[in-house]
Formats: sequence, C-alpha cells, structure tokens
Amino acid sequence: MFITRLLSGIVLVIITATSLVFGGLYLFLLMLGISLIGMFELYRVYNMEKSLLGITGYISAITYYLCVYFEYDEHAYTVLLLTLIVLMAIYVFGYPKYEISKVMVGFFAIAYVSAMLSFIYKIRVMDGGVLYVWLVYVCSWGNDTFAYIAGRLFGKHKMSPKLSPKKTIEGAIGGVLGSVLLGYIYALCVGKHLDVDNVALVICIAAAGGAILSIVGDLAASAIKRSNDIKDYGKLIPGHGGVLDRYDSVIFTAPAVYFLLTILG
Repeated sequence: MFITRLLSGIVLVIITATSLVFGGLYLFLLMLGISLIGMFELYRVYNMEKSLLGITGYISAITYYLCVYFEYDEHAYTVLLLTLIVLMAIYVFGYPKYEISKVMVGFFAIAYVSAMLSFIYKIRVMDGGVLYVWLVYVCSWGNDTFAYIAGRLFGKHKMSPKLSPKKTIEGAIGGVLGSVLLGYIYALCVGKHLDVDNVALVICIAAAGGAILSIVGDLAASAIKRSNDIKDYGKLIPGHGGVLDRYDSVIFTAPAVYFLLTILG
C-alpha cells in the first residue's frame, strides 16, 4: 500500500506541476475534469450521479467553466443562479420523484467543487499567476505535512474528536506556521520576479489564510463522509481514494488565496 500510495502521489504531483507551469488550456481542461469527477463522487454518495439532477449539475459546471475561460465572470455567477432555478423546476415538475435534500446537493456540488476549484485557474491567469498559483498547494499540502509532524510531536488537545480523532489543536497551529514558513521561503526565492510591495508579507498572509481554510476544507470533507458512513469518496487515485479525498483542502484554499491576493494587491 505504501508503494502504491507513493507512486500514485508522484504521478499526481507531476500532473499538477506540469499543469501549473504550462497553464492555459491544459490547466483549464484538467481543473474542469477534476471538478466533474469530484461532482460525480459527491453525487454518488447520495445515489444521484446519473439522475437528471446530477446531469444538470454536470452541464452547469461545464458552462460555468467556459464562462471563466472566456473571462465572462459576471455570466459565470449568472449560470449558478440559473442552475438553482432549473434544479428547483425539476423538483417542482417532477414532484414527488426527487427529495428536496438532493436538489440542494445538486446545487451544492457545483458551488463546493467546481466553482471553488476554478479559482486555481483564476489565480494562474492573473498577473504573476504563474508564481502565485503554487501557494494553493504550499498552503494545503504543506499544512497537511507540518500539521502531521506537529501533531505527532506536540499534539495533546483534540481539535474535532468526532470528525477527525487524530487531529489536534497543536497540529493545526503547526500546520499554519509551517505553511507561513514555506510561504516566506518561497517569497525569498521568487519575490524579485513579482511587482508587489512587501511581497514577503503578502505571500505569508495569503499562506496563513489559505492554511486555515485548508483545515476547514479537510474537516468539511470528513463531516460529509461520516454523515454518510463512507471511508473514501472513490478509488480513482490508488492509495489516496477519490479526487475529493485528495483535493478536499485545496477546494477551500484556492478561493482563500485568490481573494487574499486580490485584496492585498
């Protein structure tokens, strides 16, 4: 299992790294594909991956991504609103075929998976995005690594015993501080290539915010799984589970980094 997990992890890193370097259509199609697979995994939890509600969600996600790709952001948010209307229409005219809870899941998956992951592409196409976009993974995967180390060394106080018994407050603090440290080192390496005042401070703040949100993302994914009594969302990535199992923290980190970078200029 360790070898399988290691090899699939290496492949995942290579695919991720090359997509961030080349960006453009490659990154766009990759994020769209990951989003659709993630939505499928979430819909499958509620046995609606092949239903009309699920199909509507997939079409909405594709339309949303096309708006993002062609820089029609205002239309992208319109797509989300129209999707909710369509889902409610399906519920009303198909009543009582569909439960209202599944209608909500149909919309939730679009916002939770597709819309939030699209911010990786949005960061990549912004000024300096080729350098900033790496912060998403520095925050999420870096936080996971340092949180594990700090938790093993100093962890005493459980952060959320019912959701994730092994996670501790000390580990969470260590993960955030570790992400900030990685962000600072990264700023020292690439800061001269970014036309931003106090670039180290900006990157460290973005790293801290992203790391904190990555914890929320990780626990949110765990809560959904526990509520539905499942261990993993899928088996697509050997040794890691499904797309949502690997990208659960990235989902929250991407928009956090994007908005912090935008606010900080």
